[in-house]
Amino acid sequence: QVQLVESGGGLVQAGDSLRLSCVGSGRTFRSYAIGWARQAPGKEREFVATIDWSGPSTYYADSAKGRFTISRDNAKNTVYLQMNSLKPEDTAVYYCGSSHVLTINVQRFGSWGQGTQVTVSS
Repeated sequence: QVQLVESGGGLVQAGDSLRLSCVGSGRTFRSYAIGWARQAPGKEREFVATIDWSGPSTYYADSAKGRFTISRDNAKNTVYLQMNSLKPEDTAVYYCGSSHVLTINVQRFGSWGQGTQVTVSS
């Protein structure tokens, strides 16, 4: 199992950018696909983006396409989520999780971190 820790959230205004980081422990980090999901109050956790173990394959939710970019640096055991043109509806707790296969199904992710809060004001 890999342990994940998210960071980089904060309070920003609409149109601003943030970069979230997901740092994993252990040498097995690079064998997992890593994904980001978010959960707003009163809503279910929803898929945002995911990247395979080596980096060339990525998937995005429609809400993230064109604004968010997921990338990874296996030498640093880190996956990033660059979020541009943020909107108030992006406000949520953002989590990263691991999966054995590349998937957009959040039910197949495990080892969720504790999450990082992103708040976008209008």
